[in-house]
Amino acid sequence: MPTPDFSAMLRWPNVPACYGWLSLDQRGRWRMRGETLSHAGLNDFLNRQYAHDERGNYFVQNGPQRVFVALDYTPWVVRLASADRLETQVGETVSEVRGAAIDEQGNLLIEIPNGIALLCDRDLPALLPLLRSPDGEVADEASLLAAVEQPATGVSTLTFDWHGCRVPVRALRRSAVPGRYGFIASPQEDSSEAAP
Repeated sequence: MPTPDFSAMLRWPNVPACYGWLSLDQRGRWRMRGETLSHAGLNDFLNRQYAHDERGNYFVQNGPQRVFVALDYTPWVVRLASADRLETQVGETVSEVRGAAIDEQGNLLIEIPNGIALLCDRDLPALLPLLRSPDGEVADEASLLAAVEQPATGVSTLTFDWHGCRVPVRALRRSAVPGRYGFIASPQEDSSEAAP
């Protein structure tokens, strides 16, 4: 992930942070006040300046100002860039799959080096054959439904097979994802940061 430019903070260290303007939707699209941003240059800037703090708040560094990002689900969204390559919403190739989870809504989450990522729903049909049952066969509909219906237990017998690396698929409730993976979906202004 490219490192955002923080140099403006040295010149203007006390610019207040911005909350409630910018969000990332479940398909990895930037939204400003609910409207999808389509300007390529602005999207490239947001992708380059995307980072997180030690508390798990994600933000875009805009000169001296941090613009905190409300996450519709996860801080990362992955898509199939080609038949055998996953890419994050900021355009980085996923170098490694470390784990996977499925929630009660049937969303597939993939653990990547940057953190947890939601697989874009448009690519889910293409990756369903990579979900395998214990015998190594492609998971049938009954196995998939059982995994979706077991999020409270955290137990799933499925694995996700990506480039020959087979990782277990955890059953997980959507509401548990931020706490398990250490991010804040809706950053809030800290009272110590508020203007007097």
